[in-house]
Amino acid sequence: MAQTFRGGIHPPEMKEATSEMPLKVAPVPDEVIIPLVQHIGAPCNPIVDKGDQVKRGQMVGEPGGFVSAPVHASISGTVTKVEPRPHYLGRKIPAIVIQSDGKDEWADGLNVEAEIGSLSREQLIERIQSAGIVGLGGATFPTHVKLSPPNNSPIDTVILNGAECEPYVTCDDRIMIERPNDIVEGLKIMMKVLNANTGIIGIEANKPKAIETLREAVDKEPSISVATLKVKYPQGSEKQLIYALTRRKVPAGGLPMAVGVVNQNVATTLAVYYAAKYKKPLIERALTITGDGVEQPGNYMVRVGTSVRELLDMAGMKPEANKLVLGGPMMGLAQYTQDISVTKGTNGILVIANAESWDHTACIRCGSCVDACPMNLNPSEISIACEASDVSAIKSTQILDCFECGSCAYVCPSKRPIVHWVKFGKAELSKLKAQNQQKAVEPVAEKK
Repeated sequence: MAQTFRGGIHPPEMKEATSEMPLKVAPVPDEVIIPLVQHIGAPCNPIVDKGDQVKRGQMVGEPGGFVSAPVHASISGTVTKVEPRPHYLGRKIPAIVIQSDGKDEWADGLNVEAEIGSLSREQLIERIQSAGIVGLGGATFPTHVKLSPPNNSPIDTVILNGAECEPYVTCDDRIMIERPNDIVEGLKIMMKVLNANTGIIGIEANKPKAIETLREAVDKEPSISVATLKVKYPQGSEKQLIYALTRRKVPAGGLPMAVGVVNQNVATTLAVYYAAKYKKPLIERALTITGDGVEQPGNYMVRVGTSVRELLDMAGMKPEANKLVLGGPMMGLAQYTQDISVTKGTNGILVIANAESWDHTACIRCGSCVDACPMNLNPSEISIACEASDVSAIKSTQILDCFECGSCAYVCPSKRPIVHWVKFGKAELSKLKAQNQQKAVEPVAEKK
């Protein structure tokens, strides 16, 4: 029986256009724009200047702290600019612009095969950290941090997220079908690093070929299994996935390590294998270009920093296309411009033709959002407090447990932009926290 969790929704999958399309390698771009913010945590600091020559895989931005990740040149060439450029988050972010020299040469010491078995736990973590690997399912949390839990939080299980429950997106499905052995090797590396004795690969039932392929790949791995998950959104969410596969409940406000689990996306796991085995930095990723707004949807391996406009030209964007989303329709971010670049967290480019718009109305207290919420929250109460900008009321809700999956907004008959308000509410709480911290520091400063 397929495993699952309470709540969730069943939006149309919309994967038919690309699910059977093998990964293609996108052309190497003539220019890349490498944002210095591609992860959760401290931004990178540039370590190259205009006019510098760089090679493929060379670090061009160093991490700003432990919870950070370096960024690398995805092509060889010349740094032409270091300046703010449009970013998928909706504002300009410092970025490094590199013009290709047409050689695509690797930096010294990279793309060199190693014997993984001879590498210690510390050496493996160092390779993963140096490669700038982050969560490729969209969260972009630095992977080396996840693989370095405190000594008082032992990990016994590593779960790979192969659910890919987001509508339209199929790139994870394709890498599971096409590169199963590499994914399994990546899982074994992480199990070694964490001293975990169990590995579970969770895949939704609508990906039978991926399930079959990975089961064959783990046939002689007694500590690793492949589990079939019920097709439901957001089946791939961290806490829901852990509960579905282990029946362990991550406490409110807690992390998976609290129940002895580390979660990783299958694409992240693939990147871990390439970093450990070949010392390859994360400079390319699989993504899906899809939607009724493009002529040629497909799955592609794309260099980080590639222009979205260039990729849409390749896919043939239709004249009637009027909505661009990076990611999928549930958790992706709508964009105001095509002049942004692919980042480590870009798993999809969704283009919609003749997209509708509508006005929302007041909450009718129907409870549909409560039934759909996979975190057992009351989205109606949270959204009303946020809409009113009532910080005191916002504080009294469990807003910080919301991971913004959008299930509530999807089922809302009043078309309320609940996720938009949740983001606003969290920002207000962050401002309040910063103000309180400043007030606590000021008296100390006055005494000095």
